[in-house]
Amino acid sequence: MGDRLVLLATTPRVAPGLLSDEAWSLLREADLVLLPDDGHPLAEPLAVAGVDVSPLPATPVDDLALRLLGEARGRTVVWVASADGDPGLADALVRTEHDVPVDVVLGSWDLPGAHLLDLVAVMDRLRSPGGCPWDAEQTHDSLVEYLVEEAYETVEAIETRDDDALREELGDLLLQIAFHARIAEEHEQPWDIDDVADGIAAKLVRRHPHVFADHDARTPAEVEENWTRLKAQEKQRASVTDGIPASLPALVLAGKLLRRAAGVDAVPVPSDAAAAARDALAALAPSPGAPVEPQRPDLATAYGDLLLAIAVQARADGVDAEHALRDAVRDYRARIRTAEHLDD
Repeated sequence: MGDRLVLLATTPRVAPGLLSDEAWSLLREADLVLLPDDGHPLAEPLAVAGVDVSPLPATPVDDLALRLLGEARGRTVVWVASADGDPGLADALVRTEHDVPVDVVLGSWDLPGAHLLDLVAVMDRLRSPGGCPWDAEQTHDSLVEYLVEEAYETVEAIETRDDDALREELGDLLLQIAFHARIAEEHEQPWDIDDVADGIAAKLVRRHPHVFADHDARTPAEVEENWTRLKAQEKQRASVTDGIPASLPALVLAGKLLRRAAGVDAVPVPSDAAAAARDALAALAPSPGAPVEPQRPDLATAYGDLLLAIAVQARADGVDAEHALRDAVRDYRARIRTAEHLDD
């Protein structure tokens, strides 16, 4: 073979040895195969396949470029790139004067989602002995506040249409999932991130029989109805209220209950609650100048009825009450900052 230098790029996110047919043919036919060191992930698979390899000691990229070009005089040399892709090597080869043809061959490449493996590896390093002492002492319970906070920050990014922030916040939220899964590996009955992924993938298949089976569902409403029915069967829930966390924000909780209650004929939606609540508030309002009594249960009940009535009307008008209130509070906050001359 004549002068030729081939840079073989592979991904560390697939099992070593899973290479394309072009890559294996190239490796077997090359006059010389060079690796950065004996610990390279492909060193053992190549040895098992009978491909002779030679390690090339670590050196600055400019020196490495000269060495590779020199080795390629009169023969075909394959350089199996490091896991990091040898940053700067391609530029060094361009800067160096030579007449050796240089090719780049992709021996393996990432599938969609492959970079999640990097997150799993980083999380494992942080949690393992010699990692981060703060990460090592966290528990499911201690991380709850961060999980809730990251979820709300993600909502904030969505509602403010901040796409860059959304990408970052989704990463922070994904970290919480990876963190909890890594902690679970240490349980007496361990499970890991793969079990989490397997569980949700299987659930999505079960809950979408119109996609993965022969069930027919033509509209989003039919899909949602079928999802609710299948979920109730799987969870063996007796009440439509089962499975709704009581810790949800009040307006979110009201919206979920109202949506579920719409299918229960015996429970009328309190559509007239607004007028009754307003009347109760008027009757309970203290006289001008009279001291306000704190924590009056009758007044609290009236306010609760009024808020529920607002949630009912918002749902009837197709408005997300929780979202609407957040928007109003966000606007109020902006007006406060303007009054403080902080947004000038």
